[in-house]
Amino acid sequence: MTAAASGIGLAAARRFAAEGARLALCDLNGAALQERAQELDMDPARLFLATVDVREKSQVEAFIADAVGAHGRIDVLVNNAGAGRRGRVQDLSDDDWRHVMGVSLDSVFHACRAAMPHLVATRGAIVNVASISGLAGDGGNAAYNAAKAAVINLTRAMAVDAGRDRVRVNAVAPGLTATPMTERMRAAPAVMEQYEDRIPLARAGTPEEIAAAICFLASDDASYINGVCLPVDGGLSAWTGQPVWRPRGK
Repeated sequence: MTAAASGIGLAAARRFAAEGARLALCDLNGAALQERAQELDMDPARLFLATVDVREKSQVEAFIADAVGAHGRIDVLVNNAGAGRRGRVQDLSDDDWRHVMGVSLDSVFHACRAAMPHLVATRGAIVNVASISGLAGDGGNAAYNAAKAAVINLTRAMAVDAGRDRVRVNAVAPGLTATPMTERMRAAPAVMEQYEDRIPLARAGTPEEIAAAICFLASDDASYINGVCLPVDGGLSAWTGQPVWRPRGK
């Protein structure tokens, strides 16, 4: 799993650990990953950790190879890394664009390509963490929208290609989630009022709720689910955005 030191990645690591999995985790912040991994209370032989810049193909490929070396096989690959740089197309620099694509999209391609032969051998599964921002556009978020949309369609393409090899490929599309990445946004009352007005469940999701969806799609309970992008967003993407009509007094 990539980006496992905080937020959704850490919650998914905890969930997989609780279910008895062996884990191979990486993050750009190796020190934070080492610290958080202590909370998993796992046998060190069942846990492999690495510091990885997922923008670098060689580091991603080495992580996959080392994970196989540590555990002997790969059953599930979770691509969780993501990054955003705010701005309209005319506001984004080349560096902004390449950073977002490198973290959010290229890392998925490189990890899937490196892991696929191992997943074919185990008839395993891939779960990519996309976003509802890959299902529609946001204001001032062009690079992230493009990257996550590409992850979703790459997921579908790989599901078609790998299905004959009995490898399932799915994605989750979180909405607003209470992670460090959204902390500043969630600290702004005016912003949260708008979110609560638009999300039918009227709250942000938790990392544990996203992790539950990831682990479900990775599990045998989802053995006939392939090529889906599952929104986990409190119903936000179900709404057209039109005003809600309520009878007087309601």
